[in-house]
Amino acid sequence: MSVKLLLLVSLLAGFVATASPVTYDVTLDTSSISGTTGSLDFNFNPGLLVTQAADLQILNFSSDGTLEACASNVQGFCNTGDVSGTLPATLTFDNGTAFNDYFDGFTFGSTLSFQVSLYGPALSSPDGTSTSGSTFAFSMFSDSAGIMPVLTSDTSEGFAFTVDTNLDGTTAVSNFSAQTSVVPETSAVPEPRDFVIPATALLMLVLFTSRRRLPA
Repeated sequence: MSVKLLLLVSLLAGFVATASPVTYDVTLDTSSISGTTGSLDFNFNPGLLVTQAADLQILNFSSDGTLEACASNVQGFCNTGDVSGTLPATLTFDNGTAFNDYFDGFTFGSTLSFQVSLYGPALSSPDGTSTSGSTFAFSMFSDSAGIMPVLTSDTSEGFAFTVDTNLDGTTAVSNFSAQTSVVPETSAVPEPRDFVIPATALLMLVLFTSRRRLPA
């Protein structure tokens, strides 16, 4: 295979392997605990064994409840591990350390919504050698110390829901809360420009291989 053809194949393969983020829309009915001063907890952690790199964002956080300032909550912090950002703005996690957590005091209103978006090599190009996935978990508490979980049937961990990143790049949701809806994002439509470069690479590959087949 010539160098030019090899470069074209590599370019096309790179675009094919690049996957869009996996995004879930999360909506919670918190009307039964409206007015309660409690807390929210978001964490994204690797498994116990070899875990491939992955990233996660919390996007479009919205609620009629009230977030505390991070510096004034009982824990004295919001971010632990590889986490950046402050709600209601975007939170960004990676799984580079064993415990990556965002915890904040919160006075509940009647509704709460946000998006969970997962991306990175573990989703777009699984390596086939890792032995653990990663897990995102979201919890709500009726106290500011994060001790008494609410709106969940998970009595062991207190999670409202989790999203697992599997070894084959797929994701799986476990929902423990009747008041919580977690569904794949349906509003995302690929932009036309997203197809231009891979389509161009494919066309160039077809034209190049066709020319090589023509008689001199």
